[in-house]
Amino acid sequence: MKLYFKVPPEADGALLRSFLRRCSVSADLSRAVKFRGSGFFADGVPILANRRVEAGQVVSFELPPEGEGVAPQSGIPVNVVYEDAFALVLEKPPRLAVHPTLNYPLGTLANGYAAWAAQRGNSPVFRPVNRIDKDTSGLVLAAQNGYAAPLLAGRVEKLYYAVVEGELPLGPGVIDAPIGRQGGSIIGRCVTPDGKPSRTEYTILKAENGLSLAACVPVTGRTHQIRVHFASIGHPLAGDDLYGGSRARIGRQALHCARQTFRVPRCETLEDGICIEAPVDETTLRTVTVESPLPADMAQFFR
Repeated sequence: MKLYFKVPPEADGALLRSFLRRCSVSADLSRAVKFRGSGFFADGVPILANRRVEAGQVVSFELPPEGEGVAPQSGIPVNVVYEDAFALVLEKPPRLAVHPTLNYPLGTLANGYAAWAAQRGNSPVFRPVNRIDKDTSGLVLAAQNGYAAPLLAGRVEKLYYAVVEGELPLGPGVIDAPIGRQGGSIIGRCVTPDGKPSRTEYTILKAENGLSLAACVPVTGRTHQIRVHFASIGHPLAGDDLYGGSRARIGRQALHCARQTFRVPRCETLEDGICIEAPVDETTLRTVTVESPLPADMAQFFR
């Protein structure tokens, strides 16, 4: 696929490398285009990074070849709830790991995606922008290509639903406590003075049957942040036995990624690629919000 950027008047006379930076083309992608791809072009003519561009020119380049990705596996659910030229949002069920690990080398969302992409003739490389735990359900944002991956990273706002043990007062609250490793554990985390600053903002929406439904915004993105923070105030997530929750009423940590808001460039689809409005900044980005409802195994506890 090719990417096209029309040089606006304010970029007239800029070095190509500077113009590419203003178009959010990462240094890694620029190197890949130069050394593994076919290079850069201005109005169809090859151009070097130290040459100047002119207003009205169209700078273009082909995305370089990608690797093979993970092994494709059919039969793994791939539920696409949003797709554009840059982003893909999948809805992940619980008990499915996002990406292969030592414990789960196969049978992951990435393996299912590789099979799904191959059927469509797309790249099998899976680029999740956010990764949720195996037993957490909900939305997973993935980048469509090497240009979109760094563009999306750091531009995502997430909201989670959590069912926590105990009936908390309705309304907003904040847990601001540093999180670090739990002793010598590779997996476990805890609130500790030596940890990294961590902040979770939440609103208790319902409280009944000895449980509370919280809408949570992890302002920082620490490992297991929501789980650790609620456990630290004596209200672990239902089903989260790693942090003191009981599995008597639900067989997994009751956590669901319910909303993702991110920003992508405005663009026009062409036969062989996309023409992206330049420069790529706050004036040319558009906001996308994708939502997922509370799953049945979490909703059952509340009217």
